Amino acid sequence: MILSFKNTTAVCAVFLLVSLGSFHTSAIATVNKQFQLIAQSKTPSHPIFKSILPKLNQKTQIRILLPRFIPESDGENPIYAIIEAATQKKYEILLGFTPDCNGASACRLGVVTAEAVTRKTPRLTGKRVSLAKGITGYFVDFTCGAGCSDATLAWRQQGVQYVVGLKAGDGCANVCDERTSLLKMANSAIN
Repeated sequence: MILSFKNTTAVCAVFLLVSLGSFHTSAIATVNKQFQLIAQSKTPSHPIFKSILPKLNQKTQIRILLPRFIPESDGENPIYAIIEAATQKKYEILLGFTPDCNGASACRLGVVTAEAVTRKTPRLTGKRVSLAKGITGYFVDFTCGAGCSDATLAWRQQGVQYVVGLKAGDGCANVCDERTSLLKMANSAIN
């Protein structure tokens, strides 16, 4: 029996989904009658991302990398992942201590962002650090003036620029520093 092109395409799409056993979440879209894998999230990520993964997978086409390690997530206060932006080419997630945190210092822990790299994307700057899988990251410490900025760690992987950030004084001052926490976050997303 000869399969029509449409049936063959559908069978190939099903095969593709089944063969992605190492991915926890994936989304398939039909574009001009062709199936494409659009967004995928490695497994496992930290449980705080579970409620937002369906929306991220629906909105974005870039690879979704979310950390398994989040500082302070084993403490008494819950941490919430809040989508601030999600488009085909980027996502921005706020990490907060309240489910309605809007980025204010009192409720903010940090951020997880990703954006497709284009010719207009500025070069990464900061202190070079070694990350998992031979990736080079760039650490930028927080600065303080009237308020304090986040310490950030950025890297590029497969055409996407990823950033994890923590507000100054992430709560582990005597045990670790922002750089150590950010390295753990980034490596837990990459691995």
